[in-house]
Amino acid sequence: MKNDTLKGQYRINEQIRAKEVRIVGDDSEPKVYPIFQALKMAEEKELDLVEISPNAQPPVCRIIDYSKFLYQLKKRQKEQKAKQVKVNVKEIRFGPQTDDHDYNFKLKHAKGFLEDGDKVKAYVFFKGRSILFKEQGEVLLLRFANDLEDYAKVDQMPILEGKRMTIQLSPKKKEAPKKPMSPKPVAPAQKAEQPEEEEE
Repeated sequence: MKNDTLKGQYRINEQIRAKEVRIVGDDSEPKVYPIFQALKMAEEKELDLVEISPNAQPPVCRIIDYSKFLYQLKKRQKEQKAKQVKVNVKEIRFGPQTDDHDYNFKLKHAKGFLEDGDKVKAYVFFKGRSILFKEQGEVLLLRFANDLEDYAKVDQMPILEGKRMTIQLSPKKKEAPKKPMSPKPVAPAQKAEQPEEEEE
């Protein structure tokens, strides 16, 4: 079905209405031809004349096998789709007076999410009168961001929305692992003298 939607997007051969067209291709300089001559050239090569930029003056066309052209387009779209990585946002909820055990448990989860490439939205939920502890909530979220600084960057500092105070973190892009500094190569004569390491 998708191929059909692509098919309808491009005019080919006799469907092209312009009087003259600019032909571009891998093996030719861009040049303007009257439409009848462009069609004749395509016919001689047993290929199609495909209008790729209808709004240009004159329209830009390629002489190519139309099914091959559609295949290349589909392939390109597929590649672009693959590059658009879907980012999930994982939520982590705290109370304003979360104890250390619970905090560390949630911190560990957050590290896992970030390492998987997910964003983390952490929030403190204030029930009833606990809104009085909003400073405590802010301190907790800032501590959380600080503890994750090797894994994440802060997208949004803590903000209070209704009964929730939220902070949002994004995973840091992984740098290519640094190669350990290799010792300078030892000359073969010296190498022989070095005692072999004992196996443990």
